[in-house]
Amino acid sequence: MKLKSIIAACMVVAGVAGVASTAHANQGVSKNEIVLGSIQDLSGPIAGFGKQVRLGMLLRVDEINEQGGINGRKLRLIVEDSAYAPQKAVLAAQKLVNQDKIFAMVGHIGTAQNMAAMPVQFEKNVINFYPVTAAREMYEPFHRLKYSFAATYYDQMLVAAPKLYKEKNAKKACTMYQDDEFGLEVVRGAEAGLKSIGVEIAEKTSYKRGATDFSSQVARMKAANCDFVVLGTIIRETIGAIAESRKTQFSPTFLGSSAAYTDLIHKLGGRAMDGFYATHTVANPYLDANSQQVAFWANKYKTKFNEDPTVFSVYGYTIIDHFILGASKAGQNLTTDSFIKAMDSMTFPTDIVGSAQSSFGPTKCLGRNASRRARLKDARGGVQSEYVSPPAAAAAPAAKK
Repeated sequence: MKLKSIIAACMVVAGVAGVASTAHANQGVSKNEIVLGSIQDLSGPIAGFGKQVRLGMLLRVDEINEQGGINGRKLRLIVEDSAYAPQKAVLAAQKLVNQDKIFAMVGHIGTAQNMAAMPVQFEKNVINFYPVTAAREMYEPFHRLKYSFAATYYDQMLVAAPKLYKEKNAKKACTMYQDDEFGLEVVRGAEAGLKSIGVEIAEKTSYKRGATDFSSQVARMKAANCDFVVLGTIIRETIGAIAESRKTQFSPTFLGSSAAYTDLIHKLGGRAMDGFYATHTVANPYLDANSQQVAFWANKYKTKFNEDPTVFSVYGYTIIDHFILGASKAGQNLTTDSFIKAMDSMTFPTDIVGSAQSSFGPTKCLGRNASRRARLKDARGGVQSEYVSPPAAAAAPAAKK
C-alpha cells in the first residue's frame, strides 16, 4: 500500500484529517504514572539507530523514576517496532494509542512512518513529541500537537551544500537519495542551496528503502564525472555508496545529512569512510571526550548497556529529558492542554553535548533550525564548524503535499 493511501485510510478512521479534538478525555495519566509510547525500527534497515534511541530514552526514564518521577508520577515507556515500514508504524500507533492509552508519542523514528501514524494519534489528542526525523512535515503544516526538535534536512543542506562545494572548488554535483520523503527533503535542500551559487545538480539517482546494492547508482554518477555528491542516505546506504565508489576509483566529495552522522558509518564501513562529510545537530558523545560532563555521561551509558553511546543515544535521552521538563512545568494537573501551555513558554539551553538552544511558542513547533558540519577521520566525526541557521528568507518553505 502506498504512503498516501495509508495516510488517507488513517484519516478516514480518524474522521478528521490533522485536527485534534480536545473533547477527548486525556489518557495516559493516572495518580502514579505517565504512559509514553515510542515507535522504533528494531528489526529493519535502521535498527542500529532505533536501538540507540530506545536505550537513550530508557536511561533518562530510569533516572527520573529513581528520583521519584514527575510531580510524584513515574514514567512508563512502551516501545513498538515498525521495522521502518509505514504500514507497521500505523499498526503500532493504533496499539499504543487505543490499547495502551499513551499520553504522548515520543521519539518516533522515520519520516514516512511519522506521517502515516500522526493521524491515528491526533484523532485521540495524542502529542507527537520530538520525532527522530528532520523532515519539515514534523512541524508543518502547523498543528498544536506537533513538537519537532531538529534542524530540518532541507535547512541543513541549504547551508552546508553550497559552502562545501565552494570550499572544494567542485565542478559538478550529483545526488543519490532514498526514494521517499526523507531522501527528497535532503535533495530539495541541496538543490536550493547550490542554486544560490549558480550550480545545478547534474545527475540524480535514487534507490528504494531497504536496498543493498548501489552499483548502478554509483556507475551513473561516475559516468557523469561528478566530483561532489549529496547523499540522501542513512546507514548501510551511505556505507554501500561510498564503498562501491572507492572500489571503482570514483572519489568525489561526499556530503550527507544528520541521518548519516553516526559512529556506525565508520564502525561498519571502516577506513573507506574517511573523508565523509555530514551535517549534524548533536556531537557524538565519545567515552574519552575532552568534556568531563560528556565523558561521565557516556561512561554511565556504557556501564548500563555495555555499549558505547552515539548521537542517537543522545537524541533519545534528550527527548525524554525535555518531556520531563515540560511535564514538570505543567504541574500536578497534567493534561494535553497544560503540557502544551508549558511547552509553548519554554526555552531549552545548550546541553552538555553542545546542542543548540531551542524554544517553542504558540505558533512555533520547531525548536531550532541551526546545524553544523563534521568530517570522518581516524574513526571519529570531528566537528568542523559552528552552528549556522539559514537566512530567514531562505529557510524551508512549506513542504508540498
